[in-house]
Amino acid sequence: MSRARAKIERVRAALEHREPDRVPMGEFFWTSFIRRARGEGHIPADFDPYRHWDLDLVVLTPNMDPHIRPIEVLEESDARTVVRTGFGATIEVHAACPMPHYADFATKTFEQMEALRFDDPRDERRYRAAIDDQINAVGDVLNRGIAPFVERVERYADDFCVFGGVCEPHEMLWRIMGTENVLVKLAEEPLRMARFIERLGDFLTGIAEAQIAAAAGRLSGLYIWGDIAYVKGMFFSPAYWREVYKPQLRRICDVAHAAGLKTIYHGCGNASKVYDDMIEAGVDAYNPLEAKARLDVVELKRKYGRRWAFNGNIDVRVLATNDRARIRREVLTRLNAAKGGGYIAQSDHSVPGDVDFASYDYVVQLVREHGRYPLQLGEFDLPID
Repeated sequence: MSRARAKIERVRAALEHREPDRVPMGEFFWTSFIRRARGEGHIPADFDPYRHWDLDLVVLTPNMDPHIRPIEVLEESDARTVVRTGFGATIEVHAACPMPHYADFATKTFEQMEALRFDDPRDERRYRAAIDDQINAVGDVLNRGIAPFVERVERYADDFCVFGGVCEPHEMLWRIMGTENVLVKLAEEPLRMARFIERLGDFLTGIAEAQIAAAAGRLSGLYIWGDIAYVKGMFFSPAYWREVYKPQLRRICDVAHAAGLKTIYHGCGNASKVYDDMIEAGVDAYNPLEAKARLDVVELKRKYGRRWAFNGNIDVRVLATNDRARIRREVLTRLNAAKGGGYIAQSDHSVPGDVDFASYDYVVQLVREHGRYPLQLGEFDLPID
């Protein structure tokens, strides 16, 4: 069996609640983690964490900017870079801050929102051209010079289980208009916003279909990016989400499933009030299950059983202690969720710069050693049924 085929089968088995040879692993890494490891001499300049640790799952996203255009650099210095993107957003990237600051938006009013027209989601430039886009290029650093989507897929397809990526409407909406502005407008005119959210659904369904076609059989699933909650609950009424957002999520999941792909929803915070609805909409698994939002993958496994799979929940706050005993307890406890399949091991968001290179290496060792079936969790073994 080829390297990719073994990993694809491992991930699919987990998502289908079957026990593969071992628990699969995915991950996201902050640039600060890579930069620190490089500065400490642990890794070469061309270091690739997915290849170094031979992880199973790699997630790649195409250009989803409403307008396909290169990122415009407005200001640039060692301390700060200011850019304008195809979302019409003006964003500040600060060297001393791990998250970009959204300073301004071209779309602010209802009238501007309704006048906004999207470039074709099926435009081949989104998948085959090297045009820096907001989601791939503007993060904890400005990451320019990204290779085209199809080239990135080809680069990993022979050795990994590759998932594509698409936003759900709220993730697009706040990037277009700003979080606070969106929440105010949802309260002011929910029906008017619902019409725009349906338009976003049209656009994003097209993005899902086009990237699947462009990848030409190399994708095994889609990550669906959508932050709709904070640590204490949802940003807005669960009833409104069910009425307005859920049908658009279902459309994206239907596209993936029609192509034989799996779906994993990435949502920060605690959106547990709509988990059952996400299952109904066609979401196969949930990520990242932030521990600080009081989410516990073992408790969720007990609740949902074979109805839903999970991806994440290893608390990065524990990893950042760089304490081997605490890390061991954290990882082996979470692995209980893998009993009977249904779990992909991963952090509860992304590995940050305060995690030692050796500490993450230890996480991988633990999953590889104790995540083989039948699981050997010792004192950390917990009942699931």
